[in-house]
Parts: sequence; structure tokens; C-alpha cells
Amino acid sequence: MVLTHAVVDIERWLEGKAERAAAIESGSGSNVQDYVAADGSTNIAVTADIADVDAITTMLATPPPEVLARMEAHGVVPPITAYIEA
Repeated sequence: MVLTHAVVDIERWLEGKAERAAAIESGSGSNVQDYVAADGSTNIAVTADIADVDAITTMLATPPPEVLARMEAHGVVPPITAYIEA
């Protein structure tokens, strides 16, 4: 799966890598990788292997309070766009 969204500040977002990976792993993800836009913008992408697409899709649609708090702390700017392998 590929997730894309903007962030308030790239450095702030990058500091939350371990917490971000844990949140995605709680929704059946593994092998979480972060990417920043080469154009210097605040757009980012995250890739992960997902065992249960329905679980992660549900989590993204209505994040549990602890995941929502991490997103806010890391400066995530909605919307989050999810791409799945076809």
C-alpha cells in the first residue's frame, strides 16, 4: 500500500518514524518506509506491506484515538490518499 498526504513540517514528521511504523503495524502493516518529495514540498508518501487491507482501510477512515493523536502530533495534514496494488 502507498499512503500520501501533506505534513506541516518534514523534520517534525520524520522524527515520528518509529511511532508511525507502530501505528501502521497495528493495522496489519509491515515493512514501513517513508518518502519525502524531491521537490522540497511538504508532501510525503509511506509504503507498507499490508496483510489485511480492510483493517488498514478502516483504521484510516476512523483512526482510533491513539492513532489520531500520533497523526496530529506528527503534523499530518488530511486528506490521506491510499493506493493499493491492483
